[in-house]
Amino acid sequence: MLLASCLRGRLRLLRRPRTLIMPSPLFLSRNPNPSPGNSTATSPFLSPPYTSASMSTSGVYVPPMRRLRSVIASTNGSLAPPPSAASQAQPARTPEWRADGRSLSPPSPPQLPRRAMAPPPRQPPPQPEHFRQRSAGYARYAYDDFSEDESDREMDRTSVSSKGASTLDNVDEWKWKLHMLLRNEDEQEVVSRERKDRRDFEQLSQLADRMGLYSRQYSRVVVFSKVPLPNYRSDLDDKRPQREVSIPTGLQREVDALLSDYLARKRISSGNFPNAAFSRSSSTDSFATDESFLEQQDNQTSTSAVIERIQRRKSLQLRNQQAAWQESHDGQSMMDFRRSLPSYKERQTLLEAVSQNQVVVVSGETGCGKTTQLPQYILESEIDVARGATCSIICTQPRRISAISVSERVAAERGEKIGESVGYKVRLEGMKGRDTRLLFCTTGVLLRRLLVDRNLKGVTHVIVDEIHERGMNEDFLLIVLKDLLPRRPELRLILMSATLNAELFSSYFGGAPMIHIPGFTYPVRTQFLEDILEFTGHRLTPYNQIDDYGQEKSWKMQKQALRKRKSQISSVVEDTVQTADLRNYSARTRDSLSCWNPDSIGFNLIENVLCHICQKERAGAVLVFMTGWDDINALKEQLQANPLLGDPSKVLLLACHGSMASSEQKLIFDRPEPGVRKIVLATNLAETSITINDVVFVVDCGKAKETSYDALNNTPCLLPTWISKASARQRRGRAGRVQPGECYHLYPRCVYDAFADYQLPELLRTPLQSLCLQIKSLRLGTISEFLSRALQSPESLSVENAIEYLKVIGAFDHNEELTILGKHLSMLPVEPKLGKMLILGAIFNCLDPILTIVSGLSVRDPFLTPFDKKDLAESAKLQFSSRDYSDHLALVRAYEGWRDAERDRNGYDYCWKNFLSVQTLKAIDSLRRQFIFLLKDTGLVDENMTLCNKWSRDENLVRAVICAGLYPGVSSVVNKEKSISLKTMEDGQVMLYSSSVNGKESKIPFPWLVFNEKVKVNSVFLRDSTAISDSILLLFGGNIQQGGLDGHLKMLGGYLEFFMSRDLASTYLNLKSELENLIHCKVLATDFLCHLSKYFECLNRQYVLAGTNSTSMKLVCGTL
Repeated sequence: MLLASCLRGRLRLLRRPRTLIMPSPLFLSRNPNPSPGNSTATSPFLSPPYTSASMSTSGVYVPPMRRLRSVIASTNGSLAPPPSAASQAQPARTPEWRADGRSLSPPSPPQLPRRAMAPPPRQPPPQPEHFRQRSAGYARYAYDDFSEDESDREMDRTSVSSKGASTLDNVDEWKWKLHMLLRNEDEQEVVSRERKDRRDFEQLSQLADRMGLYSRQYSRVVVFSKVPLPNYRSDLDDKRPQREVSIPTGLQREVDALLSDYLARKRISSGNFPNAAFSRSSSTDSFATDESFLEQQDNQTSTSAVIERIQRRKSLQLRNQQAAWQESHDGQSMMDFRRSLPSYKERQTLLEAVSQNQVVVVSGETGCGKTTQLPQYILESEIDVARGATCSIICTQPRRISAISVSERVAAERGEKIGESVGYKVRLEGMKGRDTRLLFCTTGVLLRRLLVDRNLKGVTHVIVDEIHERGMNEDFLLIVLKDLLPRRPELRLILMSATLNAELFSSYFGGAPMIHIPGFTYPVRTQFLEDILEFTGHRLTPYNQIDDYGQEKSWKMQKQALRKRKSQISSVVEDTVQTADLRNYSARTRDSLSCWNPDSIGFNLIENVLCHICQKERAGAVLVFMTGWDDINALKEQLQANPLLGDPSKVLLLACHGSMASSEQKLIFDRPEPGVRKIVLATNLAETSITINDVVFVVDCGKAKETSYDALNNTPCLLPTWISKASARQRRGRAGRVQPGECYHLYPRCVYDAFADYQLPELLRTPLQSLCLQIKSLRLGTISEFLSRALQSPESLSVENAIEYLKVIGAFDHNEELTILGKHLSMLPVEPKLGKMLILGAIFNCLDPILTIVSGLSVRDPFLTPFDKKDLAESAKLQFSSRDYSDHLALVRAYEGWRDAERDRNGYDYCWKNFLSVQTLKAIDSLRRQFIFLLKDTGLVDENMTLCNKWSRDENLVRAVICAGLYPGVSSVVNKEKSISLKTMEDGQVMLYSSSVNGKESKIPFPWLVFNEKVKVNSVFLRDSTAISDSILLLFGGNIQQGGLDGHLKMLGGYLEFFMSRDLASTYLNLKSELENLIHCKVLATDFLCHLSKYFECLNRQYVLAGTNSTSMKLVCGTL
C-alpha cells in the first residue's frame, strides 16, 4: 500500500507544471571532526549532490550551529548512523551499537519496506521540462512525493499499524532513543518526520527537557539536540528557495561568443595583467589614512641637538602663554571657577598617581569635572616643567558630540580658540593645529590611528573616558592598549568612569591604583510612577497609553501587537508590580497602576507631567529621556500641539540626538530668554556624555533602545529595554547640578528595584564583523584568542558567525587571514558590506549612486514620516521609487533632487514638499566627499571623476553592485495571490518594514531581494531592500558550487539552488570566474580599464537578461 501511495503521489506531482517540491539535505550529517573512515559518508536518504563534502565547501556561508552531525531516526524507529558511500547501493541495515552484539533496536517493530535506491534512467537532452522530471527522480531519494495532506493521512495509517501508535508507547520509545543520544558522544541530535512524533511533541519535549536536551518542532520535523536549536533550520525546510533558469538560445550564444572573444584578448595581452601574488598594498602600513592629522611629526621624536633646542624654545613659549592667561583678569575668574570643582581637591593626588603608575583608574560622580579638568591638569603640569612641546595627550570620547563640546569647553577655559593647544577630531570634521597638545577624539579615530602606528609613537598620555558605558570600541581599545603598555613603558594610560565599578577595570590592569572624586550635587527629590499618579491625578487606562499619536491605524496595530506578545519589558515587571506594597496610595492610584502598560513610553503621561512642571514648579530647564529619534520626533509633535507646551513664548522645545548636526546639538547648551522654560528631549547620551548646566527637572521613561544580538539565530534585535540602576542614578543626578532638583521616574519603585546593576557590555550584544576585521588589520593574532582577553569575552558562536561572514564577502581567506579586499575594507570607516559596495562602485565606474547609497545607509533614513501625515509622506517616497522596487535607488533619486534644488537655492522647499530631512541630506553630502577622499587615497579612484561615473546610469549595474555589497543578505520572493512571501536562510519567513517602497507592493516581479539589515522586533523585519534577478545574484553574489546534477548550481551552502541546462551553467561559471579575477586584479592595480570595458560587453548582454527575463523564469520551489 505504501508503494502504491508513493506512485500515486509521484504521478500527481508530475502533473503539476509550475511547482515542484525539491529535495533538501534533511538528514545531512555534519560531524565537526570527521574521522578518515567516515569522511565520505552520506545519508541513505540523500543522492550524491548532498554529500557532506559538497555541503561543507570552505568559504560557503553555513552558520556554525547548522554544522551538526545528525542522528537519523529511520522509518522503523531505530537509530541509524549514515552509511559510507560504498554501502549506499546495499540495503540499509541497522548497525550494532553495543559491544555484546545485541541490537539496540526495540525488538517488536516490523521493518517497513524501503524504496529501491536505483539510479534514475537516462534522460533526453536538457529541456526545461527535463529538469522538472530529473529533479523529481532526484527527489524520490529524499522522501516520498506525497502532497502534504495525503502524506499526513498515509503517515497516520502507517503509524497506527506500527508500534508506537499510542502516546504512552511512543514516549517510552523516545525515552530509549534520547538515552542513546546522550550515551553516544559522536552524535548531536535526533531528527524525525513521523506524524506520531509531532502529535506527541509536547510530551516528548518535556521528556527531553528533563533529560537536559533541547527540542524544537520545525513544521513537519521534530528535532532533539544536545545543543540549543535555532528558530529556523534551512536544512529541514522542504520548500527552501530553488529556481529553474532558462534564457533564449540566441541570447546565450551571443554572450558565449563575447566571452570567448574576451578570453582570447586576455590570453594575447596576459602580460598586462598584474601578478596576483604581488600587491602594491600588500602591507597595511602602506595604506594611506584620513587620520593623517594624528601622524607624529618628526620633530617630536628626533634626538638631534637642533630639534631639541627648537622643542625647548617651544616649551618655554607655551609656559609663558599659560602663565600670562592665568594671571589675566579673565584667566583668574576662570581659575576661580575651576578651583570650585570637586576634582581640584584631588589635583595633586591625580598628578602624582599618573607620574608614578603606568595605569590609573579614576571614578567620579557626574559633574565633578573629571572629563574637562584631568586632561588639563596633565597638560598644565607638562607645560610647567617645560615639556609642553613633547607632550601629546589623546582623550577618547564615545560620541562625537562629547568630543566636540568638551574640547570647546577646555579651549575656552584655557583662553584659546579651538585648534590651538586643544583640538578635536571626529569622523566628518576636526579642528587641530600644529601646536595641538591635547586632542579629544572618538574612540574609532584612535583605533584608526593604530592601523598605521601600532605603538602610538610620540603619544605620552592616553585617556579613555566613559569606560563604564562598556562600548564595543572601548572594550576593544582596552585590549589593544593592555598589549601596548609593555612595549611603551613611558606611555601613561588613564581610565575614567562615571560609576563606582572601578574595581573591574583596576583588576583587569593588574591592580592599577584607583582614585575616586566625590561629586557635588544638590539634593534631588525622586518621584516614581505611583507618586506621580497620586499628586497629578492623572489616570491610566488601557486606551490612553498608545504612543503613536494621532493615528487611528497605528493605534489599532499597536493595540493588536500588545495583545499578541509578551515583551522583554513586560516580562521583567509582571510579577514585581503584582506584589508591590501600595497600601499608602489611594484607590484611584492603585487602579491606574493595574492598567499600567510597561511597553508604552507614555506620551500622554509625559505631556501631563510637563504641564504640571510648567504650571506649578519653579523655573528651570527640563530634560526628558526618550528611547530614540523616532520617539523624540513623535513626542515633540504631540507637545507642540498642546496650548501651553506648544507656545514658543513660554516653552522652548529642543531635541538632542547623536546623529544631529553639531550646530543643532549646541542649541541645548544655550540658556533661554527670561520667562521661557527650556525642555530638552534627549536619548541616553545625555546621561554622562554631555552636561546641560541649567537642568532642574528630569523626566525618565526608564527605557533605552539598544541592539542585542541573537547569535544562535544570527539576528540582531532592536528593542526598547529597561535601563540599569546605574543609568537611572545618572539620569537622576542631572537634576541637581545648579540647585535642588526633581526627578520623575515613569515607572514604579518596585520596577526600579528589579533593574540590573549595570548595562550588558556592547561586546556581548552586537555582531562582531567590523571588530574582527580590525583585529586582523592590526595583526593582533587569532581572533578567538584575542577576544578571550577582553574584560568579558563574547560567546564563541558570535565570533564564529562574524568570521564566517567575512569569509563569505571575501575579506578573509580560508585561514582567517586578510585578503587584499579585506585590507582595503579595514581602512574604510564603515561596515564591511558598505565598504565592499564602495570599492566595487569605484571598480565598475558607477560610483556616484553608490556613494549616495553607502552614505545614506551610514546615517539615519532621510525620509521623514510624521505621525499625522503618514499617508502623504509614504506617497512622496513612492514617487522616488519609480516602480523599480528598490529603497536604495529611491534614496539616490531623493538625494539628486535635493542636490539640484540646492543649486537653485530651493533645498528647504524641496525637503518640505517631499518629507525629507535637510540635516540628513547634508550629512549624506558630507560623507560622500569624505568617501571620495578615502577612495583616492587607496588608489581606486583618480582625479577624473567623469570616468568613475561612466556607468552610473546603468540601473542593472547599480543593482549588481548593491547585491555584491549586501550579500549574503538575500531573501527569496514568492508572489501569492494577495500577498508576497519572503524567506531568508537564517530566519525562514520574514517581513518588510512598512516604510519600504517594496512593502507597499502587492507583487514584486523579481525572484530575490537583497537587504541592508534585518531586525527582530516582534517578527524579523528587513530594512532597505532592492529587488534583483537570478543573473545578478549568480554573478555578483557569493561563491557558486556545482551540484551533483548537470546544470545544478548552489549558493549559501546549498540553501539557494538553481537548475538550468549544462551549457548555461557553464556560461555562468565562466562569467563568474572572470568577474572575480578582474575585481581582484583591479584592486591590485588601476591600469585595467581596457579589460574591464571588454568584459562589460559580456555583462551588458547579461543585463538584458536580467531586465527582460526576471518575470519569465520559472519558480521550482519557493516559500510558503
